[in-house]
Amino acid sequence: MGLLSFFKGVGEKVFKKEDATPEAEPLRASSLLAHVKSLGLSYKSLTVKTSGDTVILEGEVAKQEDAEKIALAVGNVEGVEMVDNRLSVAEPEPEAQFYTVVSGDSLSKIAKKYYGDANKYPVIFEANQPLLKHPDKIYPGQVLRIPALS
Repeated sequence: MGLLSFFKGVGEKVFKKEDATPEAEPLRASSLLAHVKSLGLSYKSLTVKTSGDTVILEGEVAKQEDAEKIALAVGNVEGVEMVDNRLSVAEPEPEAQFYTVVSGDSLSKIAKKYYGDANKYPVIFEANQPLLKHPDKIYPGQVLRIPALS
């Protein structure tokens, strides 16, 4: 998957204030791993490392979707600017597209742009589960998976 960019100043608040120092890199990594686990995301093995504002993911997942969701889970965290996704995928598939939410967006508006049909918004919502809790709860700067229609 490679590198994904995120807005550093937006996202879920996973880190504590003491995690902001360079000495806290292992704490930041363990906080991100705990965040992935709390979402119940699937993986065979996962190592999370941090280097400044960059997160490095290594390990193995079963499906491409799993690798993408893990990358989005750690990337959509306040204080993360880049994710270097080095996860190997047991069943490789084409990657989904990614979209960064802007002010005024809704899942319907995004579905209209990518699928030509605003009523396809549930496809995007489902593709971003469990990262999204409600279809109306998206925010500017958030990065979403936009899968191809089957």
